[in-house]
Amino acid sequence: MKRITLFLLAVGLLLACASPVTAQTEVHEKLLPFKDLLGRTYKGKLGGSDTKKEQWDVMRFDRWLNGNAIRILHSVNEGEYGGETILFWDEKKQSLVYYYFTTAGFHSTGTMKMVSDSKWISHETITGNQNGITEVKSTGEMTRDGFLKTSSEYLRKGKWVPGHSAIYEQVAFLDVKFK
Repeated sequence: MKRITLFLLAVGLLLACASPVTAQTEVHEKLLPFKDLLGRTYKGKLGGSDTKKEQWDVMRFDRWLNGNAIRILHSVNEGEYGGETILFWDEKKQSLVYYYFTTAGFHSTGTMKMVSDSKWISHETITGNQNGITEVKSTGEMTRDGFLKTSSEYLRKGKWVPGHSAIYEQVAFLDVKFK
């Protein structure tokens, strides 16, 4: 009985010492450029908006589907608007692909291309946007000092117009909220 107890104790210690962080951060090789974002939350003030009201965006990046995808949740002004993005490697298209679903009732499908280890560009097609936006082009970059920079432009009613831009900083203990 004593040997069984010692054996179970040893197995328990091994399991406790095994790094859950490793299992939680392993991702598909094509998602590796985003690995440093996983498990982190960022907050940034949106600029370039059509509205005069101050807008703050909170984003959270998580490993999803055993590392085969990344789930990004975001919320503007504590749930006034928000969305969920699922980013993954599409073997058939040989591209990073994502789906974006919003609280405003529209959704999009896009592709993303890495232009360096820390910078990417994306292009998406919008379905159901009530403001006449049918496409979005955007860039994102992780800076050396840990900030996340984004900028976008929208195809609205057949004309490309400036979209949102932001510089996000990592924040602790802040949740992505939806109403």
